[in-house]
Amino acid sequence: MTGNMTNTIQKGTLVICTKINNMEENSNILGCFVFGASVYFEDDQRTKDLAAEQSKLFSSYIFGEKGISDIIKKLKHEDYGKDIILILFKFYVKPIPYLLQNLKEIENYTKNEKSIGIPVIITEENFFYKSEEERYDYLKQSILQKLDILAEVIKKKKLDTSMELLKADTRKVLD
Repeated sequence: MTGNMTNTIQKGTLVICTKINNMEENSNILGCFVFGASVYFEDDQRTKDLAAEQSKLFSSYIFGEKGISDIIKKLKHEDYGKDIILILFKFYVKPIPYLLQNLKEIENYTKNEKSIGIPVIITEENFFYKSEEERYDYLKQSILQKLDILAEVIKKKKLDTSMELLKADTRKVLD
């Protein structure tokens, strides 16, 4: 991939916007993916505009000038073991109930790709009603909490990945 990519996909009655960051030659162990706010196709224009506005705002916290994505790309997979190449944080902005109830806390490890996806739910309450500082704090806290949960999966599957080092390094770069 040679830069940022943005797509809008229309599936049935849903319109989903996504954005993924440039993975810089696939050396970053942590990556980010944003699923923009979901709306139903038949929703009124005001609802669709608000969803687009909130998705754009949230994306700036991930991919913007002070975005989390630029901060965490300092961490390279070769420094943490052989079994995980990518931990992809999938940020879901205001997902619809159906999608929300079908998300796992942590997705299955894919051995061929040596990757794992981690959903992070973004809502009015945990993000949009907060100050800028509280928003960044929520993102940092969410990433660190998800890494704690992932550490249990790594341990259970006996994967060669130094999660304690990764968590410590992630904490350092986020502070």
